[in-house]
Amino acid sequence: MSRFVLLEHVGHPDDPAGRHFDLLLEEAAACRTWRLAEMPAVDGPAIAASPLPEHRLIWLDRLEGEVSGGRGFARRVDTGQYEWQTDQAAEEIRLFLKGSLLSGQLTIVDGLAHLR
Repeated sequence: MSRFVLLEHVGHPDDPAGRHFDLLLEEAAACRTWRLAEMPAVDGPAIAASPLPEHRLIWLDRLEGEVSGGRGFARRVDTGQYEWQTDQAAEEIRLFLKGSLLSGQLTIVDGLAHLR
């Protein structure tokens, strides 16, 4: 299993809500990343999820810090391990997350994420 981290990201100039969450999945040289409108909750409502450019691996180990380029501040909310349940290139992405707060199957499809 590979590592994941969920970051709370505040103060990003392109974020009208002022706060969102970044889900980072460890891959070989960088982290595959999605912006989540809210923190997922087991059996909670689906939430908006948008793919982002890859993030640096350093965020897997940082507790908090300024985001480069004046793009706000991020702090770790959860961390753990994940395992792909579908092909990484599939339109519907399913992952099994095992973290302190996020544990279960996360599905991302059609711009929405749902945790079961």
